[in-house]
Amino acid sequence: MNNKLKQLAIAVPFALLSTTAAADWSTTITAASDYTFNGVSQTDNDPAIQGSLDYAFDNGVYAGAWASNVDFGDDTDFELDAYLGRYVQLNDEVSVDYGIAYYTYQGNNSDGNYAEAYTKFGYASEYGQTELNFWYSWDYFGTGAGHVISMVAHTYELAPNHAIRASFDISNSLDGEKWAWDVNQKKSYKHYRLAYQTSYEGFGIEVAAENTSLDYDYADERIVLAVSRTFDL
Repeated sequence: MNNKLKQLAIAVPFALLSTTAAADWSTTITAASDYTFNGVSQTDNDPAIQGSLDYAFDNGVYAGAWASNVDFGDDTDFELDAYLGRYVQLNDEVSVDYGIAYYTYQGNNSDGNYAEAYTKFGYASEYGQTELNFWYSWDYFGTGAGHVISMVAHTYELAPNHAIRASFDISNSLDGEKWAWDVNQKKSYKHYRLAYQTSYEGFGIEVAAENTSLDYDYADERIVLAVSRTFDL
């Protein structure tokens, strides 16, 4: 089964939690040309329809669920995730977002379900928004392997309603005998991504170019388009 690395395919809501923390009930619907997660396609390079349902409290605590079609080349065709966390604005420049997520795969492959804890630090300045994000699983894809994803990202506003986001992350297995990225027992890989973000008539639009250090057709260079719409309930 292809790896599932959550952040990001284009409009995966975990990347947007900081912006939804001011609402009460909300839902986001996304159409994407591919569901990539840390540069790896979760839909065998095909399009995806995704949706989330979120609730945010006034103190920054939030909870929600997110779903997408997937294609790993087996009988798994649907992903359903749940998450609980808290977003805190420490001062005018610094924020922190932390929580836990649980990923499930619907079909005949429930053995790959797993939990993951995350912490995301943000720093806002006149030069844009800088992020330092971490994800940790102690049972990656149900294999019992520890797994860590580390990301640095920066978003710069070119003009009102036009931004560029550049990110770099490393996925690292802490136990290569239980989880590796290829037949040569490769324990880690790198992912590079550059995205243009804008909105029009209430729709969020992102076009991203990305690539990884993996040598597979489902993780090579690609352009991904995603269009999303968020509704307050």
